[in-house]
Amino acid sequence: MWGFLKKAVAVGTSMLLLCGCSSGTSIESVVGQEKDDELEIGMCFDSFVIERWEKDRDVFAATASSLGATVNVQNANGDINKQIEQIRYLIDKKVDCLVIIPIDSAELKEVVLEAKKAGIPVVCYDRLISNVNADLYISFDNEMVGQMLGDAIVSQGAKNVIMICGPLTDNNVPMVNEGFLKVMNENGIQVLDTYNCEGWKAEYGSAYVYDHMEQIREADAIMCGNDDVASSVIKALAVGQLAGKIPVVGQDADLPACQHIVGGTQLMTVYKPVGKLAEEAARLTVDLAKGNTLTVSGTINDGSYQIPYVAVEPVAVTKENLDEVIIDGGFHSREDVYLNSPAN
Repeated sequence: MWGFLKKAVAVGTSMLLLCGCSSGTSIESVVGQEKDDELEIGMCFDSFVIERWEKDRDVFAATASSLGATVNVQNANGDINKQIEQIRYLIDKKVDCLVIIPIDSAELKEVVLEAKKAGIPVVCYDRLISNVNADLYISFDNEMVGQMLGDAIVSQGAKNVIMICGPLTDNNVPMVNEGFLKVMNENGIQVLDTYNCEGWKAEYGSAYVYDHMEQIREADAIMCGNDDVASSVIKALAVGQLAGKIPVVGQDADLPACQHIVGGTQLMTVYKPVGKLAEEAARLTVDLAKGNTLTVSGTINDGSYQIPYVAVEPVAVTKENLDEVIIDGGFHSREDVYLNSPAN
């Protein structure tokens, strides 16, 4: 499925590589055959460090192209100043709608308000930008993600847990933590420590394990902010001969996480159907670009305003349902998932 989409984006809709900003510090991908009267959507990613973002990009771009819009993709490579520069560039281009995956919500407030003042609709994709009255926030039910992570740990009879989370600059992190801690409190599970990996840098997770090995040995489980962090943590646990002995949970259903699940070193992951999210986001974004009023049932408070909100439900994945959800669903191939477990 994903290979087909990438081919469709790269060939069928003709991807062009151009210089993004005047400084020449970014790469812009324009997807679709540009025409003077065609809609142009600006899509600015924080980075492509997290495995799933390329899938989000490909599905979003292919869907938008099928609806008659070009997509101008910007990648800030984790640099907040570059992301601000790229958003201003897209404002100057007078794109018909802006879709932003923010690095730091607070730091982007001013430039997002500039876009709003210029009459450009703004979509917060997967991560909320607070206090800007965005035209749409579309994401997964992040509190439910946290509850699923917690339920998996409860199923193991854990009494003590360590949380190795993402950065608090990502507004999803407090939402996930809220759902997780609710389950911990309801079941009397003690959180021994909480650590945040700045910039979603997975290597900070393994560094934490190395530096806190004594406390790690006291934990019955480790909650990780995403699967990239979980993979880093599992590598560090292996050095201490603890991989597979301390249950680890994460989210995103990255390929290494699925391989760890079948190998017994990761307990579960939360699969977030990015295809469904990206398709719906593209459809709603094109509606906004056309000047249409959105008809969505949900709203969320961004700190100052009630804004339209679409929440897609995630799926908890363990060894028991991995084949059905991940392989049969076409997210990863059987050959890839079972690469290190050929007997299965």
